[in-house]
Amino acid sequence: MSNAVSALQGAEAHGFAIVKEAGLVGMVTLKTDLGAAATKKAVKSAIGLDMPEARRMTGEGLGKGVAWMAPDEVLILCDHAEAYHVVAELSKALAKSHHLAVNVSDARAVFTIEAPDVREVLGKLTPADLGSLQPGEMRRSRLAQVAGAFWLKDNGHATVICFRSVAQYVFDLLKTASKEGGEPGYY
Repeated sequence: MSNAVSALQGAEAHGFAIVKEAGLVGMVTLKTDLGAAATKKAVKSAIGLDMPEARRMTGEGLGKGVAWMAPDEVLILCDHAEAYHVVAELSKALAKSHHLAVNVSDARAVFTIEAPDVREVLGKLTPADLGSLQPGEMRRSRLAQVAGAFWLKDNGHATVICFRSVAQYVFDLLKTASKEGGEPGYY
C-alpha cells in the first residue's frame, strides 16, 4: 500500500496574506435527503456533529466538521485516516435509505489563508458576494476558471477546497492574489 501525500506537500506562500496547503484532510461526500431523521442520526453517530443549516458549517472545520454543499449534499471533514471508517458508518446507518457516501479525500486539495481580512485575497478570484459572507458560512463558487468552495473561520482565516487536479493552479492564484502591495483595501 502506498503512502498518502497531499497534492502540493505543504506548499506555502507569504505576502500580505499567508497561503498554505493544509496537507491531508479527510473528506466524505454524503448525498441524500438531508432533512430525514435517519440522515441526521447517521451523521451525528459517524462524526458526532449535527447537520448544518443551509450554507453553514458545524464543528471545527478541517479537524472535524460538516459543511452544507447543496440541498442534498454535505461534506464531512475528519482526520484523513478516519474517512473510510466514516463512509462505512454512514453506509451501514443509511442502508435502507437512498444515499451516496464516498471518501473524496484524495480527490481534493485544501488551502488555508491567513490575512488581516482574507476577503482581500478571495475577492480577486471569485464572483461570490464576500461582503455578506459570515464566519462559518460555506460558499461554493468559482476561483478564476475552476470550481472551489470556501469558508471563513473568522475575518482573518479562510479555508479553500478545490479538486486535486487543479491544486497547483489554485495555489498559484492564491499566491498571486496575496502578493505584498496588492491589497485592494476594499473590505
